[in-house]
Amino acid sequence: MKSTQTLFLITLFIGILAINDMYAQYGYGSPYGNRGGMYGRGRSYVPQAGPADNQKDETPPTAEEIVDGQMPSITEAINLDPFEEAIVRTTLVQSVQQRIELQILGLEPLKMKGEVEKIRQRQDAELKAGLPEDKYEAFMKLQENQFKAKKKKKKKKNKG
Repeated sequence: MKSTQTLFLITLFIGILAINDMYAQYGYGSPYGNRGGMYGRGRSYVPQAGPADNQKDETPPTAEEIVDGQMPSITEAINLDPFEEAIVRTTLVQSVQQRIELQILGLEPLKMKGEVEKIRQRQDAELKAGLPEDKYEAFMKLQENQFKAKKKKKKKKNKG
């Protein structure tokens, strides 16, 4: 009787080990090892952190972030007081936001150029009304110089 019990226990133990090996060999219940779908390799169940981190970097900056990055240099170059700084910041945020919205719309080039020109004219009118004449002129010169510097940088990058 003891020999049949030991034989039964040994057989049960070997069966458990064999079942465990079969699951490891063929997958979870599928006789052909396809866990993920009908064809190809099975999907990995390990979450991937790479794409989630890249999505954070890919989000474009908001209008406020763009203007906040430029405001210290503008304030320093033109010597704006806090009230004038608020006027310039508000006007620039509105203009940049409208330009971003135009880019999202993806208009035809001629239509886009016309709309950008309207935004620039509105921006210039608001700044002229809110700033003293000398500071307005200084801002316009600063803006022209920044555009020239950007164009030169783009040309240098294309050549190099």
